[in-house]
Amino acid sequence: MTFRVTVVGAGIVGLSAAWALWRDGHQVTVYEQKALPNSLGSSVDQHRLIRYPYGSELGYTRMVADAYQAWEKLWTDINKKLYAPTGTLVLAKTGESWANDSADTLGQLGLSVQWLDADQLQDTFPLLVADGVESAFYLDSGGVLLADQIITAMVQHLNSRGVTFHTQVQVREIVPDLARIVLSNGIVVDADTLVVAAGPWVTRLLPDLSQRVTPSRQVVVYLEPPPDKIAQWIAAPMILDIDPDSGFYLVPPVLGTELKIGDHRFTLTGDPDCEREAGEAEARAIFEQCKQRLKEFDRYRLQRSCTCFYTVAPQERFIVERLGNSWLMTGFSGHGFKFGPLLGLALAEAVAGRRTANDLSQWAAGHAILDFGFCEKLRAGVPPR
Repeated sequence: MTFRVTVVGAGIVGLSAAWALWRDGHQVTVYEQKALPNSLGSSVDQHRLIRYPYGSELGYTRMVADAYQAWEKLWTDINKKLYAPTGTLVLAKTGESWANDSADTLGQLGLSVQWLDADQLQDTFPLLVADGVESAFYLDSGGVLLADQIITAMVQHLNSRGVTFHTQVQVREIVPDLARIVLSNGIVVDADTLVVAAGPWVTRLLPDLSQRVTPSRQVVVYLEPPPDKIAQWIAAPMILDIDPDSGFYLVPPVLGTELKIGDHRFTLTGDPDCEREAGEAEARAIFEQCKQRLKEFDRYRLQRSCTCFYTVAPQERFIVERLGNSWLMTGFSGHGFKFGPLLGLALAEAVAGRRTANDLSQWAAGHAILDFGFCEKLRAGVPPR
């Protein structure tokens, strides 16, 4: 059966839903409040990471393998692969459990990691300072998704396949039971199915959601490494230096991108339409977090900074729920990009009746397993990368 589908939001989740529903033969129309790609959206930047370590979260760790295979479907459709494998380096500080929990969870899935003590870390990754690091582990899997290029390619692909885009159009109201949207000019648009993937603006369309999701303004900075270190950084893995109180993640400058540093902690503050420029002091604070970790830190330069808004849910559990004749996709808490195509494919299965709404919601929240038939490599102990 073919449905008329309206999608609100053209970030990675909305575009992935549009892509998967188009693949299933539906008539899809996408509404986006800004031009495409939306420079204020959560999905638009040079890069996003995909990696297996997820602490003790078995559901999300397993989901990464399916995410890789969903990306392969997308690469085939758009006829290009906008991804650079880098490997993943996870640092563990004394008294911090996230790295050990991640390794234990990976072990439950038959995936081994290469443990390094502080001396081995220093020898293997000489760009880093191992002070304060108790141990670390390395995985060959993990890499960089070229986010802004992916968004552009998806829009071009879908547009060429008959998906309709309405850009710089504000949606004023949604009526979930009727799969209806009302535009700012008063025009009413009805569909058979409505998908709401409005990112940090979602509570303006569904005010009751403000009790469940919170916009979070995040600052990222871009560094200029010393000229004699650039080649080493291009070949470096992503670095996760994470604990509950401090730390950062680092994205290597692959394929012409810049070296990026971000703070993994949520601010849980901010308005996605305001304060979009990062202040000098807050950018400097992120930069200084690297001081104890980057060798010859004084030779690095802070090039620029920007902000990104996440939509954070309690315990970072994704929200994919049916509301009448509509579907809500939100609360991805900074993790949505890596899972975008997989979320779209899963939603399309639910729209077609091949999955129940409850199964989809429980899976998205990390509580249940859905078998997409993708995971032969994972079952054999070989993670897709």
